[in-house]
Amino acid sequence: MTVDQLTDAAEMLERITPRGTWCSLRVVRNIEESYSVRDDVLLPPSNSEDSGAMVTVVDGAGLGLAATSDLTIGGLYQAARVAQQWARATGTQGVTDFSKAPRPQKSGHWTHAIAEPWQDVSKRQIIDRIRAACDNMKTDDRIVQRTVSVRRVRTETTIVTSDGIRIEQSHDRVIPWLQVVATDGEDVQKRTNGGRSDAQLGGYEVLDRTGFDDLPASIAADTIETLLSPICPTGVMDAVIGPAQMVLQVHESIGHALELDRILGDERNYAGTSFVKSDDFGSLRWGPEILNVVIDPTIEGEVCSAGFDDDGLAARKTHLIERGLLVRGIGGALSAQRMSCAEDAIAVSRACSWNRPPIDRMANLNVEPGQTSLAELIGGVEKGVWLDVNSSWSIDDQRWKFQFGVEDARLIENGELGGRVKEAGYRSTTTPFWRSLDAVGDADTWQVRGTPNCGKGEPNQMVFVGHAVPACRFRGLEVFGREG
Repeated sequence: MTVDQLTDAAEMLERITPRGTWCSLRVVRNIEESYSVRDDVLLPPSNSEDSGAMVTVVDGAGLGLAATSDLTIGGLYQAARVAQQWARATGTQGVTDFSKAPRPQKSGHWTHAIAEPWQDVSKRQIIDRIRAACDNMKTDDRIVQRTVSVRRVRTETTIVTSDGIRIEQSHDRVIPWLQVVATDGEDVQKRTNGGRSDAQLGGYEVLDRTGFDDLPASIAADTIETLLSPICPTGVMDAVIGPAQMVLQVHESIGHALELDRILGDERNYAGTSFVKSDDFGSLRWGPEILNVVIDPTIEGEVCSAGFDDDGLAARKTHLIERGLLVRGIGGALSAQRMSCAEDAIAVSRACSWNRPPIDRMANLNVEPGQTSLAELIGGVEKGVWLDVNSSWSIDDQRWKFQFGVEDARLIENGELGGRVKEAGYRSTTTPFWRSLDAVGDADTWQVRGTPNCGKGEPNQMVFVGHAVPACRFRGLEVFGREG
């Protein structure tokens, strides 16, 4: 939509919104392109563009939603009428008074730094760089598959409301992916550039920031070394978990467990519930005092940095776990109101597109760095293991019992990093695991990472999630190898 059309749309909202009701319009434009090379063969590039709008109407206690791809004033007017009908129909049938949920309080414009705009780089340059990365993985005859891809997603969002709020923001996200598969005829091993945890905000410079040109050769070498390594021993031992694996550990056992809509039961039919109860906030000891977990929308380059969420709430840094104590859940305006704590709403209501309603989602869910260097983390382990880069995961529907496998594992003996082992995994339950944390890595171990594929909701919504995390040390972890 043009600026003039949006102005007309805002005026339209004011005209059609009866006294005592409230209306918002969220317009989203999504542009996506991806390029892939497998075994030196360029796969068909993918390009797409999608635009549409979601109209939300609050009428009394009722809420109505209607989405449309018709961005003319007539199309938006019709969607608003449908949403209004639903709001009136639900006003006397629901258990929630939607009129009491927090609403946007200020207008604003937000974007992020881009050093090298994607549109200034030719497709030929992008493809040649991907081809070179794939070729650089061809270092050993035992390597049987090499895959390199780069995906770029630009999202432009505009929100206007019937009471005069106007919000505009944009995100440019880049996701590099590298994978090597090798076999010696008896075993197969693969290595990646981080288990799909390298999504970043920015332009073409993200490839430099994530080491795209240097990683292929080292990943290939690591794959062969892993192939020839012994299987990880099984037993209870201390572990230092690296940032790439901490991404998924935090995501699965903290992030999803603290989503208020799960705690309220909304996700029971699909993604499950949570062992966390509403009265645990302010009382549940999640981990030691060195554990601090935050939602932080201010980190440069992290994929979910933002000025506002998709309900229009202003984003701010907020503690979820402070000095080891659970203090707040991941809940936007609606869930916070349903939990009778509307003042605790944070900007985490997010939708994957214009045709989905915002729901409670992780945004930038981060572990604050501690004071311990990587050398000290490893040096404090007499007999244990280094674990990094996720290869597999499983967790129950209450986010309590979990098991993870990793690509990158090394033994630690007498405080020194030793030989590589393969097929390493570990298992535990959530709060006992986090209570076994005894050291948090310093800022030098803290990495800004992100995933492009967090799924939730019915119909499913796939969104980006950011995680900035340090390496951490855990005592007495159950570790296993292939036969464990």
